[in-house]
Amino acid sequence: MGESSDEAAIRTQIEAWAAAVRRQDMAGILTNHAADMIMFDVPPPLQLRGIAAYEGSWPQFFDASPRPIKFDVVDLKITAGQDVAFAVALMRCAMTEGGNVDLDFRLTIGLRKIKGQWIVIHEHHS
Repeated sequence: MGESSDEAAIRTQIEAWAAAVRRQDMAGILTNHAADMIMFDVPPPLQLRGIAAYEGSWPQFFDASPRPIKFDVVDLKITAGQDVAFAVALMRCAMTEGGNVDLDFRLTIGLRKIKGQWIVIHEHHS
């Protein structure tokens, strides 16, 4: 069974988000994220509330990343209902602490379909 059109749209959206991270394109990173989103992250603070806090978390990641930035979707699974969806992925990035070290992490994203557009309401990196 192939992907539904909603699952394909979410896959495209997540791949575009990861590409924006690699370019350090903050506008692209923030696209399709709710103003009141909640994020759980690896470095403190463990919980971020709102798009401004989410935006403020990225400089720490960029400062700790070698160039070019690695931020790759390795394995992505998406489940989409009529107006709610979630995606889980294995991801790979790299950090400069202790030399350039690859870091694998898990990503979970919760989305709601609002006015025909999938919007990230929750993001969890671990």
